Amino acid sequence: MFKRTRSLVCLCVAAALSTPAPSLANSLDLPDIGTTASSTLTIDQEIQYGDAYMRMIRASQPIVNDPVLNEYIDSLGHRLVANASDVKTPFTFFMIRDRNINAFAFFGGYVALHSGLFLHAQSESELASVVAHEIAHVTQRHLARSMEEQARRSPATMAALAGALLLAIASPEAGMAAITATTAGNMQGRINYTRSNEKEADRFGINTLAKAGFDVNAMPRFFGRLADEYRYASKPPPMLLTHPLPEDRITDSRARAQNYPARRVDPSLNYHLARARIVARYAGIESKAAQDWFKRTQKKVAPNLKVAFEYGKALVYLDNNQLDQAAVILNDLIKQDPHNLFYLDAMSDLYIAQKQAGKAESLLKQALKSAPNNAVITINYANALLKQEKNEEAVKVLQRYTHDNPKDVNGWHLLSEANIHLGKSDEDLAARAEILALKANWNKAIQYYTQASQLAELGSLKQARYDARIDQLMVQRDRFLALQ
Repeated sequence: MFKRTRSLVCLCVAAALSTPAPSLANSLDLPDIGTTASSTLTIDQEIQYGDAYMRMIRASQPIVNDPVLNEYIDSLGHRLVANASDVKTPFTFFMIRDRNINAFAFFGGYVALHSGLFLHAQSESELASVVAHEIAHVTQRHLARSMEEQARRSPATMAALAGALLLAIASPEAGMAAITATTAGNMQGRINYTRSNEKEADRFGINTLAKAGFDVNAMPRFFGRLADEYRYASKPPPMLLTHPLPEDRITDSRARAQNYPARRVDPSLNYHLARARIVARYAGIESKAAQDWFKRTQKKVAPNLKVAFEYGKALVYLDNNQLDQAAVILNDLIKQDPHNLFYLDAMSDLYIAQKQAGKAESLLKQALKSAPNNAVITINYANALLKQEKNEEAVKVLQRYTHDNPKDVNGWHLLSEANIHLGKSDEDLAARAEILALKANWNKAIQYYTQASQLAELGSLKQARYDARIDQLMVQRDRFLALQ
């Protein structure tokens, strides 16, 4: 649904942020362009809309809720954010399972990557160039500025445009009508505005790349390869529809890259591990094809990266219940690098598949001593406890985890499962209500909390906690509905 929506609005309010920027953005001496949109849409309002859009996306898109990949994307993204200019919002990075090459950003610092991006980016620097570009869309407030320009061209207000986008995510047909009614402007002007905007994001993005220690030449290299590959395609990937790549944009990024000193960037093992995990589990290809890809590609890489392809093979074996083959590879990998999160996660899965969850618990408990608050280790540790029916212990771990990571549905799912095993129906309902709220299903979430409150002891602290959460959800629901 969101892909359809994005194509509808890509030239006006596009959630993919292939959106407008004023012509003065081509100047080398830029003003504080963030203030352009501030008169009509504040940073707080952007964050509010971003939270609303994210809830709709969770309800409509195949988000990859993979703790290891989430950790990798988050680490990469925040390394770039730490070196970006004009950061005014927090940032959230997430992945959508989609083989199409695409990435997009929207209000509130949310940046989405399609899993297909990893299949085409050949290095971490190439992936980082895309992420840096999307970060620049957010920091330079391109979506707000685009909508402000659109409001100038039509009778629409900023609120009407933002509400139309939210409505479009919730209901594409209704959203199409709303957007059509609020976007009467000159098409050529919008196209030119978008091209200017893309160049501005490239310029800020390449500077962020350089400051973060990546290879700046990765941006024009990736752009050029994409343009060559799809030059005559009848159906180009979404990224080229929402992020046009005319020759002058590629030339411009190449020229800018030459202004930075040459830097040797060593290949990232974690990038190749993440890529192998996506090929094994999220590329939608059969296991034999995945194994063939690992064997074929492994021959072309540097010796120190070959372990990433062994890891990919092990995941395919593991997912096909070929446990002995998986064990041979994983035991070797974990010996080489006992603190690697990719290996710890896979080794935990292997032990559980072998009906040896106690070994997984011991492995992860030891790992927690070195990284006590790590999300990947903690969620795997809780799962290992659950597999041994140590539900009380699991609940204690998961209560702390969901407090620290309230937007991670993995934690709430496991907490729900643990409470079901313990016969605590009220706590199960509360955990499931949180998942529903994360997907903007407010009424069902409130209903579940109401049922939980009715099950709790009258006048207890637990009942008071449920009732307080009901009040919070009702306020959030009303704010959400007001945005439409």
